[in-house]
Amino acid sequence: MSWRHFTHRADIGIEGSGASLEEAFAEAAVALCAVVTEPERVRARERVELRCAGEDPELLFVDWLNAVIAAMATRGMLFGRCSVRISAGQLRAQLWGEPVDVERHQPAVEVKGATYTALRVWRDAQGQWRARTVVDV
Repeated sequence: MSWRHFTHRADIGIEGSGASLEEAFAEAAVALCAVVTEPERVRARERVELRCAGEDPELLFVDWLNAVIAAMATRGMLFGRCSVRISAGQLRAQLWGEPVDVERHQPAVEVKGATYTALRVWRDAQGQWRARTVVDV
């Protein structure tokens, strides 16, 4: 019997930015979906509403991304755009997309979950909001 360490490089970092926290979260969700397929391949045929809650922006960000991942998995959908509203720790979002079409979307990987690795939500020196983390694929 033996054991060893090895490098695992299958995970992917995502980041969203915008003039508001909501824009940064929405752009990060598009980046998340872009891990699977090119967002421009996804038609806005169906609208899905999601909600999350949390006072800490970083924890809310991870919950948000995991809600998007769960919606993709349980509904068999991909999303190409979304809008986010955050008020008093309550996130409400609308995502537009369609069921997966393997031939047209050519999905690259399945995202399993958002992690706390490299997790950061902040306002940069130019006043832009940024939200980033690593997702497990």
